[in-house]
Amino acid sequence: VQLQASGGGAVQAGESLRLSCAASGRTYNVMAWFRQGPEREREFVAAVSRYGDNIKYADSVKGRFTVSTDNAKNTVDLQMNSLKVEDTAVYFCAADVGRWNSVVVATKRGYNYWGQGTQVTVSS
Repeated sequence: VQLQASGGGAVQAGESLRLSCAASGRTYNVMAWFRQGPEREREFVAAVSRYGDNIKYADSVKGRFTVSTDNAKNTVDLQMNSLKVEDTAVYFCAADVGRWNSVVVATKRGYNYWGQGTQVTVSS
């Protein structure tokens, strides 16, 4: 079971980045992105169900970030537009085989599988 994230980098405020996470080993019902900024707790960013019929975003990224999944490839992408300095963080993908629960998917305890982080740095 492995989650491999990619796509991080350094950009200017207002620019865009796309993160991708590929899952291998098994099929997941929920995939998500979390992030952890400097000296901050890991926080929820976005989650999507296996077939894309359920999606949830943190309020801080609504309207700027778009999460999507490719069920056939077992991947989850995060398109990040209009990036802000406060979006600077290490971004982690997560996955679980449990059923979608709109409350649980926004919590760290909702995921048993985690990938390594990818750094996103946004400068002003």
